[in-house]
Amino acid sequence: MGLPLRKLSGDPDCENGTCPTLWATEDGKSYVVQGYVETDPERLAQLDLPEGESAVIVPAAVLEEFFRARR
Repeated sequence: MGLPLRKLSGDPDCENGTCPTLWATEDGKSYVVQGYVETDPERLAQLDLPEGESAVIVPAAVLEEFFRARR
C-alpha cells in the first residue's frame, strides 16, 4: 500500500472539489500532481514520455499557491 497523501495546494477557482491539486506523500519525499490529462499529440511528442509515464496540465495558480505558502 502506498503512503498516505497530504494536500499542499489546489486550484483556487475550483467549484466542484475535484480540481487540479498538488499532493505530498506522508514522508515528504515525493509529490503527486492531479491535473487534466494532456492529449495534444504535438505537446506529447515534445515530451517523449517513456512507457508508464503520463503528463497532466495544472493551472499555474496551484503551484504558485504552494510556493507562496513556503516563503
